[in-house]
Amino acid sequence: MDVITFYTKPNCHLCEDGLWILEVALSNRDIPVHIVDISTDKALTERYGQRIPVLKHPPYSIELDWPFTPESILAWLEESDRAGQ
Repeated sequence: MDVITFYTKPNCHLCEDGLWILEVALSNRDIPVHIVDISTDKALTERYGQRIPVLKHPPYSIELDWPFTPESILAWLEESDRAGQ
């Protein structure tokens, strides 16, 4: 099953906007979202701290950095699916 990882941290208004945009993009799709708080992991904070919110589509490891739109998320998912074929 597909899953999208959403990297975020507390008190991040861009992350709140990004999560709303992701929910809009996925409104007609049954894809679960795994939300990861980077502030609880030093390595994740170092990797994503200046880039959040970031979306990741395992198992393909293709990431999408902010800013994104519902349309760019759907295009990114299609790209991820093609990469996995």
